[in-house]
Amino acid sequence: MSDAGPSQGAKAPLGGSAAHEMASVGATYIGRFAPSPTGPLHAGSLVAALASWLDVRANRGRWLVRIEDVDTPRCVPGVDRLILRQLSDCGLSPDEPPLWQSQRTDLYQQALDALVARNQAYPCACTRSDIEAELQRLGRPKSRHGELVYPGTCRAGLHGRAARAWRLRTDPQPVSWTDRRLGPQVQDVEQEVGDFVLKRADGLFAYQLAVVVDDGAQGITHIVRGEDLADNTARQILLQRALGLPTPHYLHTPLVLGANGEKLSKQNGAQALDTREPLAALNAAAAVLGLQVQASLLADWLAQATRQWAATWRGDR
Repeated sequence: MSDAGPSQGAKAPLGGSAAHEMASVGATYIGRFAPSPTGPLHAGSLVAALASWLDVRANRGRWLVRIEDVDTPRCVPGVDRLILRQLSDCGLSPDEPPLWQSQRTDLYQQALDALVARNQAYPCACTRSDIEAELQRLGRPKSRHGELVYPGTCRAGLHGRAARAWRLRTDPQPVSWTDRRLGPQVQDVEQEVGDFVLKRADGLFAYQLAVVVDDGAQGITHIVRGEDLADNTARQILLQRALGLPTPHYLHTPLVLGANGEKLSKQNGAQALDTREPLAALNAAAAVLGLQVQASLLADWLAQATRQWAATWRGDR
């Protein structure tokens, strides 16, 4: 299905050698848009795609597209190609052939093996109900909309139980970073999330591991994505450090909200993006990003939007 076969993953060794390889990128700007093919692009996802593309063009870098289909049960056949067509209709074409995560699992396993060898990851036998019961016992029940914080039950071993998943061993030091739009951020991953899953009980690799390995392998220097993903950043920074990979610069864009006031998504009825009139779709996305573009031709529109974006964001790299 993909234009990029598994052999592309072999270009990215992990650990110290990967850190050296990525450091050689230097001042080169490499950005990416990484949609999940669980449904077509909608108005909210176009905002993130456009912002990512504009940031790359404003900095004269390379823009990559990665299809994040590692969670195969949720992926809809053919939607990956539809997403690429929607992007192309809007003039947002990648500078290299896209990658598909489902073809890169050997690379994720190598990363997990390296973490296990260094005692930075460990097997876990807990089910969700086990975790909830342990939190109740500890007097730390999950709030209605809160995170199910893993209490570290299997850190000291499985005690005869069968392994189900693999988790990263977090540390008690809060993770700090500066988002280019949201400003200084901090999260104590151990207290607010706990040791998080790298490989799931169903044998699939978790988003956090796959995205960090791929960002490192592709030399991503700048990540522009929706604000709903900001909470993942601290976990990804911990993984980057554990794997000897550099931390990219982050910019999290405003969200498009649905009629219920929540983030517009496939789950709350977001309509597929209509790209038969790409300028209409792009104008709506630009307005969310604070851009006002006046052009009747797609190429002119993108050039003008790039100049406006550069005037606001290029100086903060």
